[in-house]
Amino acid sequence: MMDTLLLSRIQFGANISFHILFPTITIALGWVLLFFRLRYGATGQEKWMDAYKFWVKVFALSFALGVVSGITMSFQFGTNWPGFMETVGNIAGPLLAYEVLTAFFLEAVFLGIMLFGTGKVPGWLHTLATFLVAFGTTLSAFWILVLNSWMHTPAGVEMRDGVAFATDWLAIIFNPSMPYRLTHMLVASGLTVSFLIAGVSACRALWGDKSNGVRIALKSAIAIAAVLIPIQIFVGDQHGLNTLEYQPAKVAAMEANWETQSNVPLLLFALPDEEARENRFEVAIPNGASIILKHKPSGVVPGLNDFVAEDGTPLHPPVSPVFWSFRIMVGTGLGMLALSWAGVWFLWRRKAPLTEGLGKWYLRGLVAMTFSGWLATLAGWYTTEIGRQPWLVTGLLTTKDAVSDVAAGMVASTLIAYLLIYAALTALYIYVVFFLARRATTGEPIVREEPKSEAPLSAVPLAPAE
Repeated sequence: MMDTLLLSRIQFGANISFHILFPTITIALGWVLLFFRLRYGATGQEKWMDAYKFWVKVFALSFALGVVSGITMSFQFGTNWPGFMETVGNIAGPLLAYEVLTAFFLEAVFLGIMLFGTGKVPGWLHTLATFLVAFGTTLSAFWILVLNSWMHTPAGVEMRDGVAFATDWLAIIFNPSMPYRLTHMLVASGLTVSFLIAGVSACRALWGDKSNGVRIALKSAIAIAAVLIPIQIFVGDQHGLNTLEYQPAKVAAMEANWETQSNVPLLLFALPDEEARENRFEVAIPNGASIILKHKPSGVVPGLNDFVAEDGTPLHPPVSPVFWSFRIMVGTGLGMLALSWAGVWFLWRRKAPLTEGLGKWYLRGLVAMTFSGWLATLAGWYTTEIGRQPWLVTGLLTTKDAVSDVAAGMVASTLIAYLLIYAALTALYIYVVFFLARRATTGEPIVREEPKSEAPLSAVPLAPAE
């Protein structure tokens, strides 16, 4: 039977998996909306405002679900992981407070103007509100990634009687992995949003929507993706080198490399066997891992067998989840690269309409990749978070030392409830996004107005005078 530790890890993983879906959209979508708003202000062309009006609805939906799921997730620090705040609360508490004081207040003040101010406030004020909301979402991501990065590569603290105290806040904020992790996440958000916009716009085009707003949104999304994916490949490489320096056990698990050696192959496929401490059915590129991680075939890559206690207990993360989640992330990224660069040719070079022939199949490919950013983000998140095990805060606090003593049955029951609710909400979110797209295509209003009464005023009975 599963124990409280494993169930609590699964529960927090489920909560963070659901929550991260929506900030991944709002972080970048805010900036895309600002771009649409600025282009409308500069050109006066309605197609830019049409794109803005549609996607601001998706932003509002994503923002609402992100806030609600974030509140639920924060409760688990007390219910499931009391040892976390008891040990590192002096660091985590202020960083979470900074997010609330800077990002949430900024978003709360200007979100209403952004959502409902079109045509009701001056154009400059509406543009400013859009900018400040976009800035607020990015600022929120900054503080969360500061805390998360510090948990991976802690710095600027000293331990007193088992409790962490800050000695250098600049070192805490700008810890060794923060710049790489933050950049990687921001670019991932940009790719998530670009494929979301491209996929929904392609769906509308297949439904027969030939409006300029749909076409300009599609072209903008593909252009953003085509530019961002090579940047993400470079950032990911730099992030990997940083991880190799500070968390070598994670890299060894990502590569399923058991022995520290040179000329390590890049495994395209394998079935890691942790009991035998070997891989089965390997399909590999010779020297590939050494070239990627050390930039030379003779580069030495750390092995998992270096991270084992004297009694044989592994001091490295579980290998299979990290190995496969990393490959899912990379594979999804390569699919994004191929599809976005193909889109440049289809939209800027090809003369035939996209809804005919090969272009129609390309649009269907975009629809299939609508939520590919979610898949890549979750796979990358699992790689980095599972890859941190057995540590909750590297070198300072293990996961098992932070978990509560709540009965396993209680954790299991709430886990089932969370999974059912989150599955339903995710399905409803996807349904509503395409519902909005269908209504925008057909021109039907989102909310039907009740027919007005044709009866004259004189026919309406009045209350007797007293």
